[in-house]
Amino acid sequence: MTDKKIMDAITYAAKKHDGQKRKADGTPYIIHPYRVAMRLKAAGLQDHVVIAGLLHDVVEDTDCTLDEISTLFGHKVAELVGIASEPDKSAAWEERKKHTIETVKSAPIEAKLVVCADKIDNLQSILDNESTLGKEMWQSFKRGRESQQWYYQNIYQSLVYDIDVEEYHELFTELKSLLDQFLR
Repeated sequence: MTDKKIMDAITYAAKKHDGQKRKADGTPYIIHPYRVAMRLKAAGLQDHVVIAGLLHDVVEDTDCTLDEISTLFGHKVAELVGIASEPDKSAAWEERKKHTIETVKSAPIEAKLVVCADKIDNLQSILDNESTLGKEMWQSFKRGRESQQWYYQNIYQSLVYDIDVEEYHELFTELKSLLDQFLR
């Protein structure tokens, strides 16, 4: 893959997420997948992983399908996006989160890194929004702080399950640091 493929993925994600906003602070949604992808790029990961970071929410939050991603960006990207995507959005929040926790536990390392970068950005946003907006920020979430703490603790444990954390210390260490702040 080339930088052109990454640019194509940025354009595609921007079109798919057009008009969407982040829950608590209302910033344009595309900023989130862009930051996820740039974090993966900065960690030295291959282009297909970076592209999966850009597209990690398009199946979950838009009309896009995994088949479409596979056709446009390849099977490897579609596989990573599929692992990072929650199942049926009509399922209860707890069911969706438990499914993600279990899926990530046995996922290949590249998928774990996409999910890790996603959770880093989400936790950083939560901490920033708590600092600026206070407790009111939780009104825009389906579940409150305690449920979110449960989720992030468990997703972290699944991410680091059965891998050499030292090999990928940059991302996992960053997530652990943010998680520790969030649990205070």
